[in-house]
Amino acid sequence: MRTDGDQAAAAPVDPLAGRRILVGISGSIAAVKLPLVVSALAQRGAEVRCVLTPSAERLVSAVALASLSRHRCYVDADQWSAAAARPLHVELAEWADLVLLAPLSATTLGRWCHGLGDTLLASLLLACEAPVLVAAAMNTAMWASPGVARNWRDLQAMERVLPLGPAEGLLACDRQGAGRMAEPAALLLALESLACWGWRRDWQGLRLLVSAGPTREWLDPARCISNPSTGRMGVLLAQAARLRGAEVQLVHGPLQVEPAWLEGLHCHPIETGAELQQALAALQPAVEAIAMAAAVADHRLAAPFAHKPDKQALAAALQGGWEPVPDLLVELVARRPAGQRILGFAAHSGDVLPQAQAKFARKGCDLLFANPIDRPGVGFGTAANEGWLLGPGASVSRMEPMGKLALAHRLLTALRPPAPCPPRRSAADP
Repeated sequence: MRTDGDQAAAAPVDPLAGRRILVGISGSIAAVKLPLVVSALAQRGAEVRCVLTPSAERLVSAVALASLSRHRCYVDADQWSAAAARPLHVELAEWADLVLLAPLSATTLGRWCHGLGDTLLASLLLACEAPVLVAAAMNTAMWASPGVARNWRDLQAMERVLPLGPAEGLLACDRQGAGRMAEPAALLLALESLACWGWRRDWQGLRLLVSAGPTREWLDPARCISNPSTGRMGVLLAQAARLRGAEVQLVHGPLQVEPAWLEGLHCHPIETGAELQQALAALQPAVEAIAMAAAVADHRLAAPFAHKPDKQALAAALQGGWEPVPDLLVELVARRPAGQRILGFAAHSGDVLPQAQAKFARKGCDLLFANPIDRPGVGFGTAANEGWLLGPGASVSRMEPMGKLALAHRLLTALRPPAPCPPRRSAADP
């Protein structure tokens, strides 16, 4: 319980608040989603400037973007003016802290990779030294063409660029396949990651297994034992690792997060502790690191009812029909291959650190993050978290209140294996 001297955690500052963000929009039908992004950025306190290519002008209104960004929207006709002391593309390039280029069309990709500056946006990209988040979108066949594939490889090798390849789905051209731009919520999350961490892809070539969300242990078809976990911390860990270059397997219970936050992850939904146990055993051999962020129930009914019983029958069963759920973190540690790093999580009330230190000694994992759940503004179902990171040699690092994405990056930096390991065979391989 909190004492009278306890204080609620201060709300962390939004990483996008006050940032100067330039939004470049090129000619793809996905451009119609960008007003939502521009509006959200402005509402979060960012300064926003928008630039439209000639093709994008035919798809989205410059007037709408100007209204949503609270600033004029720039088009090609604005690039050169006798009244301007400096070229507009240079002014905008130097103004921006971050750049969002979405959607990235095949034409804009080709211009950028070949050093062409024949439009305002193309010139701006060549002059820009700020980090750039790129979200590609185009027809499936265009995306698969050798020229686009070659240009995309070149783009990925550029410094200060964080590339988001297109997702699979039904496209505006009625094709089913790769080509769909990341959803607005995913773009905002990636921009926040860019503001927190930058464009460095230090997890490139590494594989991470993350568990997230609650488990449910069913008493009967209508009732279960669970907890308030939304899965936000684990999902943000997974996305932060993906944006830093990792291949991520996400095993998750019932989530309460933006569906777009699952884009780009290999998702394995589960419900019970037994299902989580099975999934972890199958996926563990093929990864270099594990973050065990799921909130797993401690006990389950040994013999759940197949049909909903009356209250008296259920009460009788609850008197002595419990069994412990296996300690899945201990199991992961016991069977891990050499070099695999494991991060555990511990949620406590009261005096958190002594409880966490005792748990860390028992579990045997490389790192343990412990957080309070009895302070307003942090813990289950919140945007922020705080706590202590326990590590080798009984080291303890205090993590002040911060957004969960910023915390995810801090934890990933501590968890990262020293170098990519040779591929391992999965448990499913012959």
